[in-house]
Amino acid sequence: MSLPLEGLSAIVTGAGRGLGRAEALELARLGAAVVVNDYGQPGRDGSGEASAAPAEEVAAEIRAAGGRAVAHLGDVSDFETARALVDLAVAEFGKLDVLVNNAGILRDRMVFSMSEDEWDSVIRVHLKGHFNTTHFAAVHWRNRSKAGETGVYGRIVNTSSEAFLAGSAGQPNYAAAKGGIVGLTTSSALALARYGVTANAICPRARTRMTEDVFAAIPTIKGGGEPGEGELDPLSPDHVAPLVGYLASPAAAGVNGQLLVVHGGMVAVVDRPKVSAKFDTAKEAFTYEELDSLLTPHYASRPAGETFAAAEVLGLKRG
Repeated sequence: MSLPLEGLSAIVTGAGRGLGRAEALELARLGAAVVVNDYGQPGRDGSGEASAAPAEEVAAEIRAAGGRAVAHLGDVSDFETARALVDLAVAEFGKLDVLVNNAGILRDRMVFSMSEDEWDSVIRVHLKGHFNTTHFAAVHWRNRSKAGETGVYGRIVNTSSEAFLAGSAGQPNYAAAKGGIVGLTTSSALALARYGVTANAICPRARTRMTEDVFAAIPTIKGGGEPGEGELDPLSPDHVAPLVGYLASPAAAGVNGQLLVVHGGMVAVVDRPKVSAKFDTAKEAFTYEELDSLLTPHYASRPAGETFAAAEVLGLKRG
């Protein structure tokens, strides 16, 4: 029996560690040939010397298991690097079918303390990095379609975050970037559907180098620390990777422009924002006084925090 992704090729960015590594291994397990991209810097803030070792180690692991993989050292926030990454996939495997955007850094600070560089660097790596690879993958798929190729296959899986959904006081740069990624995803989904391409975003929760301090106080199966032998950490990236594999597969052809939260054996499909209340002016145009008479009582009557009720239902609000 053939594997779900057999004959397909994929790029996974930020795949040298954590979530990206788990996703690259899962795509390979499902039959895809994988370009493992990582810039290899040791600091989660993007500091330190770049290294090919993380990407090469994951690619070697895939090959040792009988799969096909090639490593790529590069910063996807650089436009030409992203072009070269897509070109590498085409040169190595003949075409590109799946793009998983995962690369990112953290530079956390409250909005009143954040520097311009801390803002720009996070927006650049997360949001611009997602755009850069999406752009060149989209060009590849569109060109194939316009050349008359039938049955063009394309899948984009982007990585957003619960920081965008429920807020994160110390991460205005990260939350803004992750919100922008959702906008990029839905726009790409509409633009590329005619070429046989889908684009979806996930909000994963996982214990990685990026989040180790965030989840340090969250108990695991045994009530704290690492899980025991044979037990899977509820916050393991291994809970996230199968959803990425599914979204990359032919089975997910009908899933497009969606946002899904995933962690610890749970997947939640997030609806687009809905109108919770509507007010019409009694005259030709609103005045300050009329808005005050309508909106102030409306918000005064709502329990504190009700704005984030949907996030609380999903269990997204941090304790």
